[in-house]
Amino acid sequence: MSVRADLHTHSNLSDGTTSPSQLVHAAAAAGLDVVALTDHDTTAGWSEASAAAAEVGIGFVPGMEISTRTPDQYGDRVPVHLLAYWFDPDDAALCAEAERARRSRAERARAMTELVAADYLITWEQVRAQVRDGATVGRPHIAGALVAAGHATDRPDAFARILRDPRYRVHHYATDTATAIALVGAAGGVPVIAHPGAGRGYTITETMLRAFVDAGLAGIEVDHRENPPPVRARLRAFAAAHDLIVTGSSDYHGTGKPNRLGEHLTDPGALDRITAAALSGRASVVRSGRDRQARHRQGEYVPAARARRDAVRHL
Repeated sequence: MSVRADLHTHSNLSDGTTSPSQLVHAAAAAGLDVVALTDHDTTAGWSEASAAAAEVGIGFVPGMEISTRTPDQYGDRVPVHLLAYWFDPDDAALCAEAERARRSRAERARAMTELVAADYLITWEQVRAQVRDGATVGRPHIAGALVAAGHATDRPDAFARILRDPRYRVHHYATDTATAIALVGAAGGVPVIAHPGAGRGYTITETMLRAFVDAGLAGIEVDHRENPPPVRARLRAFAAAHDLIVTGSSDYHGTGKPNRLGEHLTDPGALDRITAAALSGRASVVRSGRDRQARHRQGEYVPAARARRDAVRHL
C-alpha cells in the first residue's frame, strides 16, 4: 500500500487559517497518512499538531518554512523559501535567525498597514485582531482585516486586488539561503527548497540551485501547483543529476489560499530518504502505532531528537 504524504502546510500560527490540530484533522479527513506542519519561521504548532496526529492515527513530520534570500547575477537579493524537516527546535543559531525573521515580519506588517490604511480604512488593531495568540503577524492578517472591513471578499481577493500593489510593498529580513541551509544541517535537519519555479516576480536559476547543493541542500519541492509542468521537468532532471530528494506538497493555508490538502504528494521513496537523512543524526525514534498505511510502508519513519521529546508524543 502507498503512503499519501503532504509535506508543506501552514496553520494559523503563521499565515494559515486553521489551528494546528484542525489542520491535522483535515489532513486525516483528506485521506493523508503523513502530514508535515511547516509554518513560517516558527515551531510553535509542533506540540499541538503531533498530539492531534496521534489522536487521528496519522504520521506527523515537524518542519518549518524559512524566509531566505540569495544574490542573483546582478547582485539583487532573490527571495527563496526553504523547508526544514526534523531539526532540533532548541538549536540556538537557528532559533536566533527565526526570531529575527519573526520580529521583522511584525515590523513589516505594521509598516504595510500604515501604507494600506492611506487608501483603505483599516487599523493596526483590526489587523492584530486577526492574529492567534503566539502567532506572527504578517500580510495574511492584513488581508483578513481588509476582508473584515468589507474591502475584499476573501483573503485571495485582498491579495489579488490590494496587497499586490507595489505601493504597499515592504521587505522583511531574510537569512542568506546558503547560510540557512547550513544552519538547518547543523541543527540536524533536512533542508528542501520550496516551489523554486513559482515565478513570483523572480527566478531561481540553476546556478543558484548548484550553490544550494554545495551548501548542503537535500531536496527540491518539485510537485507544487506554482511550478509549471515544464519547470517541474527541469527541476526533476536537476534533482536526478545531483541526487536530491524530490518532494510534492499542497502548501495548504486553509481558506487563505485555494491550495487543497493532498493535491500534490511526496513519493514514499522520497519520504524514506528524508527519514534516513534525519535518522542519521538522531538519537531516538517515535512512531504512530495507529498509522494505517504509513506504518505498513515506512515502519519506524518518524525520528525525534532528545531535545524535542516533549514536543513529539511517544506512542
